[in-house]
Amino acid sequence: MYKQTDGEFLVQIAREAIRKRLEEDQQLAIPDIPPTLQNKSGVFVTIKKQTKSREVLRGCIGHIYPEVPLLEATIDSAILSATRDPRFPPMTPIELKESIIEITILTPPVIIKVNKPSEYLEQIEIGRHGLIIEKGVHTGVLLPQVPVEWNWNVEEFLAQLCGKAGLRPDCWCMEDTKLYQFESEIFKELSPEGKIVRDTLKYPSE
Repeated sequence: MYKQTDGEFLVQIAREAIRKRLEEDQQLAIPDIPPTLQNKSGVFVTIKKQTKSREVLRGCIGHIYPEVPLLEATIDSAILSATRDPRFPPMTPIELKESIIEITILTPPVIIKVNKPSEYLEQIEIGRHGLIIEKGVHTGVLLPQVPVEWNWNVEEFLAQLCGKAGLRPDCWCMEDTKLYQFESEIFKELSPEGKIVRDTLKYPSE
């Protein structure tokens, strides 16, 4: 588990990396960091534009597997989320000032082993697990906070994961489909450049 100060540092670095790229077209130099942030880890950076009534997704890209040091992966993911998410045009500096930054640090994914597909429904816990699907050349990932935000049950979570990978909603039931799960720690701004908190997902049982 990462400290609150680690999470605050990562969110601040992510914002500064985006600002420097958007305003100066420069890459942020990697600063001196504590050893915990030098460990390799998967991480996603989510950008949400804050409106008067709600938060609207503006970009989300990350590293699924722990192949790069956490801070380096965070900087890279932040810049890509702001400039290369294929669902959106590149952000502008003004938009950044209206957006909140969210960091999701991932545990290494592990394959979910089952004897039959129906057992997936018992192995996946909403609010705890993120999921990765692999079927042939198709892959997709959804973070643990997504089904909580959309109030999905496990079967809906799986169907949406299939859709994210460009597959039929029931492809998770097929024998040649592989599912992986991971857990996460989330740190996010409550407002643009505002207080940074550890986001504790509300489990359905709470």
